[in-house]
Amino acid sequence: MKRKLSAEGIGVIVCAFVLASIGLVMQYSASCYVASTQFGDAFYYVKKQAIALVAATAAVIGARFLDTSVLYKLRHVILATSCILLALVFVPGLGVENYGATRWINLGFTTFQPSDIAKFGLVIYIAACLDKKSALTFKNMLPVLFATLIVCVLIMLEPNMSVTMCVGLSVIIMLFAGGCSIRHFAVMAVPVAIGVVALIFMEPYRLKRLMAFVDPWASPLGEGYQLIQSYYALGSGGLFGLGLFNSRQKYLFLTFSESDFILSVIGEELGWVGVVSVLAIFVVMVVFGARIAMRAKDRFDSYLALGITAVIAVQTLLNAAVVSGSIPPTGIPLPFVSNGGTSLVCFMAGAGVLLNIDAKSQRSFCNHKIY
Repeated sequence: MKRKLSAEGIGVIVCAFVLASIGLVMQYSASCYVASTQFGDAFYYVKKQAIALVAATAAVIGARFLDTSVLYKLRHVILATSCILLALVFVPGLGVENYGATRWINLGFTTFQPSDIAKFGLVIYIAACLDKKSALTFKNMLPVLFATLIVCVLIMLEPNMSVTMCVGLSVIIMLFAGGCSIRHFAVMAVPVAIGVVALIFMEPYRLKRLMAFVDPWASPLGEGYQLIQSYYALGSGGLFGLGLFNSRQKYLFLTFSESDFILSVIGEELGWVGVVSVLAIFVVMVVFGARIAMRAKDRFDSYLALGITAVIAVQTLLNAAVVSGSIPPTGIPLPFVSNGGTSLVCFMAGAGVLLNIDAKSQRSFCNHKIY
């Protein structure tokens, strides 16, 4: 039986490819000077991202037609694989260290970031747990909390606090939808708050970043440098921007302009209107994803769609908050838009799963026992 897509399903995939296309254009603008000076090819980063987009398109097609029941059955394997990949970054010769963090695995012909995979692997596992038992009691939540703790610890060891925050907030959203009460959240918030404070003081650079957030001009050439350059980019863009490809901050002033701070370049070149337009696409995508989750006829599919949508929403908010100085600076890419092959493939695969769930919801109700 042919599965038709709803307007929400079509909207999700259109938003995904529009954002990826915007990403290619803005990545060229943001990276052309750096790529030209470092690699002798202004299209160096764009070419890599274009190849990743081809792989991402294949991932969308595969996820669109893969029965989600397969993900349910393989939930333990997927979670275990995600944790193993996260641990492999610490294997000498296999893990790649960059800017003091070991977040990538070297395959020889390319590298990939396991944390991007682990985010969605954990979502699949939690969706399966909530499908079997709601989050009304701590006992029911134990498998979810234990799995989340393992994944977050491995990511923090890289270290990568931004992705840890993304994972944690996404899990909170899923638990809330699964029935977790405010009282339970309040109880869990105490050890989490203590842990966050401890992590900040354990690593001096985190405390410096926090101080830079409070007053970036106190260390304009140190921890506050990146945030100040982001302010300059967003401020100079004004309402309508300096014009496409006319960014000044990309000339070795704003580092990571093609990845974590690409929204700053969008603001500089396309102005407030450009930033709001890009974020509006994300809002539309999240709304459509939420509708797909609510209409799903299967509990697992509903929680899975919610989890994928939550990761997209949370990571987008964190990226926008960082570049605007709303939270302490921490590196996290803008989904679909920032440079990064692993991120693009994983998020596009997530969009493919949303399409799959949307297509299934167009059919008759699936009977699924609720505990």
